[in-house]
Amino acid sequence: SSIFPSSMGDILGDTKMADKMADVESPDNGSKNLRRGGGTKRSPGLSAAFVRTVRSPGRYCDGNGLNLAVQPSGSKQWVQRLTIHRRRRELGLGGYPLVSLAEARVAAFENRKLARAGGDPLALKRVSAVPAFEQAAHAVIELHRPSWRNAKHAAQWSATLAEYAFPRLSKLSVAAVTTSDVMEVLKPIWHTKPETARRVRQRISAVMKWAVAQGFRADNPAGDAIGAALPRNGRSRRHHRALPHCAVAAAVAAVRTSNAGIATKLAFEFLVLTAARSGEIRLATWAEIDTDSRQWSVPGERMKAGQPHRVPLCNRARALLAQARTIADGSGLVFPSPTGRALSDATLSKLLRELGIDAVPHGFRSSFRDWAGEFTNAPRAVMEAALAHTVRDKAEAAYARSDLFERRRALMEQWETYLSTDAGALVPAAVHHGG
Repeated sequence: SSIFPSSMGDILGDTKMADKMADVESPDNGSKNLRRGGGTKRSPGLSAAFVRTVRSPGRYCDGNGLNLAVQPSGSKQWVQRLTIHRRRRELGLGGYPLVSLAEARVAAFENRKLARAGGDPLALKRVSAVPAFEQAAHAVIELHRPSWRNAKHAAQWSATLAEYAFPRLSKLSVAAVTTSDVMEVLKPIWHTKPETARRVRQRISAVMKWAVAQGFRADNPAGDAIGAALPRNGRSRRHHRALPHCAVAAAVAAVRTSNAGIATKLAFEFLVLTAARSGEIRLATWAEIDTDSRQWSVPGERMKAGQPHRVPLCNRARALLAQARTIADGSGLVFPSPTGRALSDATLSKLLRELGIDAVPHGFRSSFRDWAGEFTNAPRAVMEAALAHTVRDKAEAAYARSDLFERRRALMEQWETYLSTDAGALVPAAVHHGG
């Protein structure tokens, strides 16, 4: 007689009872299965006892395309072979003993019934595996975490999504998120917090792009369509506050005569003279400084573009380094804080605010670029290289083999001269060669 239940009521009944019935109704065929085609072992049907005790590697047939695959390691998996839309497919139904014989039969019966009706059990299985938005967001954060140079990025991502996106999207499947859902997240902050709204949209979009790449959906509901649907908020993206280049020398003079710590004052002036970014300056180490070749080599992990960058050192920059040597504390940092750690990213900004200087540290790069464009005949490529900007044009980048170091040295020396003569604010200090 057939080992299969006569009705769905039997199938969906107590699985332990079904396993016992399988023991009774199926022969203990552990010794009667024969290998066919070098792989699958055929039988009139499996028993719960046989499934529990079989050790020999191979595939053992049951019915409805259901097979027990026994690995050489001893692990056992349920696999079903089905024809879905005229194609032979295999579905994994889970491992034994987590999935019992009776439970595997129920799943195999339902899959075969769905396939015969024209459905796709594989597609149904994929849908059931689609993560919720919050789960996907955490996956995206972990995926990008190794590439973020600052640990704060992960915290900022988590905080903005938790505050603005999760209240509406957290439990939604990433396949179910719509443009309307994203609109509802952004509308309350679109006009009142435009920069925050831009970042929230960008981060939702990153999660949706991940979902598209994973095959969970075909479109990005936070993409171009929502950009066209949202109203203009009347605010353009804010640039870093910067001084006119003619006011930079006075700002440096004000910092030099302030009550700030010596490391802070030296770091700020070094930042202005080299047109470097704050993080590159604050974390600079003596191992990166080569006084003989008059250059500072910043490693790629501290550069925005991820590539090593050489910075030419003018006379005044070298004088500042000689002064910094007198406060060296053994930490290896060129500009250590009083605690022996790197200066915080807020130290320089706070100093400028306290002195009433209407600029942020990054803005002095803009001041340098404006001066170089107006007062020198340096080629654009040299000016951009001085700022360690990436060449975006691929054709141009293919020919940009040189870092234009010596031409950049000449440009930075001109910048030093401009600052030292403008308003008499900076007078280059003497440099002790070989020190």
